[in-house]
Amino acid sequence: MEYVTLNNGVQMPILGYGVYQISDQAECEQCVLDAISVGYRSIDTAQAYRNEEAVGRAIVKSGVPREELFITTKVWISNAGYDKAKASIAESLRKLQLDYLDLVLIHQPFGDYYGTYRALEELYKAGTLKAIGISNFYPDRYIDLVQFSEVVPAVNQVETHVFNQQVQAHEYMKKYNTQIESWGPFAEGKNNLFTNETLLEVGKKYLKSTAQVALRYLIQRGVVVIPKTVNKHRMEENLDVFDFELTVDEMAELAALDTGESAFFSHSDPQVVETLTGYGKQGL
Repeated sequence: MEYVTLNNGVQMPILGYGVYQISDQAECEQCVLDAISVGYRSIDTAQAYRNEEAVGRAIVKSGVPREELFITTKVWISNAGYDKAKASIAESLRKLQLDYLDLVLIHQPFGDYYGTYRALEELYKAGTLKAIGISNFYPDRYIDLVQFSEVVPAVNQVETHVFNQQVQAHEYMKKYNTQIESWGPFAEGKNNLFTNETLLEVGKKYLKSTAQVALRYLIQRGVVVIPKTVNKHRMEENLDVFDFELTVDEMAELAALDTGESAFFSHSDPQVVETLTGYGKQGL
């Protein structure tokens, strides 16, 4: 496993396992156990995924020493604000059966995220959180938060894959020393990622799948990735991306796949904002 060093010196695996959309508790628990058994040490969950308890049970059952694991969760919109955020993080710790978290992110840039971040800063200074950051913050809101915070976010997790490479956003994160992390590194198969001709041709050279090439491309750009699968064989395959290196020309070929647009939705779209903030107001 390769690691990135966050802006506070904390080491984070560059490749982890995400549990988004694994809502079945038994399935999630087994998936996390499988992921840990094949070598993953970074697990990414969130309050909104409603599977923190399953992740916590798997962590305990795995038998892997706590210090070898890197556990991330995220504060949802309904828990925005200083008091609610602190209470929700305490609840996340209870569900995960942990006494500290390696990374906590603000899940969405909506609601009182300034108050949420103050709570994160306080818990970080107390040692309960080893690193703090944000998710889905576009450059404008990211810069605003950085400029008026005491602790620069260690991570910003945003949609990042070969079709939406976040080049400009990545540059701003580098400027302020925040690690970019990808959610949706396979774009959930959109734009026919798994049959893309460019990815297929590059993969043939290294005897690698399109998924492996897509992950390797992001890793070589310094992007942390957290691919999700419920298939143990795919977990192993996704982890097997450290024995080859793409050439400068191949990196350029894959860079050309960038459309600069989301494969899902824009957090700047008023209708998307209405939907997400509506979920938050309803406690969903």
